[in-house]
Amino acid sequence: MRIAQIIDSLEPGGAERMALNYANALAEKIEFSGLISTRKEGILQNQINKKVSYLFLDKKIRIDFLAIFRLRKYLQKNKIFILHAHSSSFFIAVLVKLTLPKIKIIWHDHYGISQDLSLRKNIILKLSSVFFIGSIAVNSDLKSWAQSYLFSSSVIYFPNFIQVSQEKVEKIELKGCDGKRIICVANFRPQKNHKLLLEVAHRIKKQFPEWTFHLFGKDFDDAYFEDIKSIIKSFTLEQNVFLYGSTNTISSALQQCDIAVLTSLSEGLPLALLEYGQYKLPVIATNVGEIDKIITSEKEGLIVESNNVDQFIHAVNKLISDKTYRNEAALTLNKKIQKDYSEKNIIEKYIKWVVSLF
Repeated sequence: MRIAQIIDSLEPGGAERMALNYANALAEKIEFSGLISTRKEGILQNQINKKVSYLFLDKKIRIDFLAIFRLRKYLQKNKIFILHAHSSSFFIAVLVKLTLPKIKIIWHDHYGISQDLSLRKNIILKLSSVFFIGSIAVNSDLKSWAQSYLFSSSVIYFPNFIQVSQEKVEKIELKGCDGKRIICVANFRPQKNHKLLLEVAHRIKKQFPEWTFHLFGKDFDDAYFEDIKSIIKSFTLEQNVFLYGSTNTISSALQQCDIAVLTSLSEGLPLALLEYGQYKLPVIATNVGEIDKIITSEKEGLIVESNNVDQFIHAVNKLISDKTYRNEAALTLNKKIQKDYSEKNIIEKYIKWVVSLF
């Protein structure tokens, strides 16, 4: 079996990391595993397994004939049979298939705003789905949407999975006091709702001034990120909230923290939540996407309604005040993540499904 993953960039993000995870995991299981970045490279490039064949297309415009030619040449040279396209990279995958009809396309849907999919219309995607032999959804709502909207005959739900790196990572030094750190791993986009988190931090500071918040994620140098910085300043949170940007050493940061949070307005199945569980952190998250399928009771963590600052503050208070509960919830969540969202579990199901398509 010879499969290549294709993704628009290798900047940190859910879809990008899953393309990387699939490429790395399959390198240990099949004859050939490739990873192709179309438009942009990024820090995830440093995590590519040495057994994975990597190509950067340097695509400049929407229909870039030079990039299509480079992709076609790579597919032919490596005798790739299946092109596993993540998110919007389906478009170049279809264009190259028009020149190489034998190539089979699997599309992976990572759409994160899944609260009202009835409004999601994409005629180019719909027409392109004629060329898909199958599609993967990262949550059950996306699976239902694909079955009703796309022409793809085989639609399956595979949850995201985590990959444990065997390499030693450089330690990142976090600010704040040991034993009193709260972490949030989320790129700075409006749907991640960092503004709610800052309101929580502002009010928690009055009761627990030594507890600090540590925010990791890519900023896009836009109005939203400027708002975040302005709120930190207006709330005088410079010594309580710290911004670290993107990093390859998130595992080091997670190991130094005591509580993990997600304040999202919308999600699919966030990889950050799986990582929180992997590193045995107690979690508070908003009730969006597939989060309630992972945290099903207070034994595994705390779920609050989206954008409800009072509920979130109450949950943070509970975890800060009850260390015994923090440890018990973290351990229970960790066991669930290891059982249901492991690389081994998902990759075995993926290979079996791919074989069934032929």
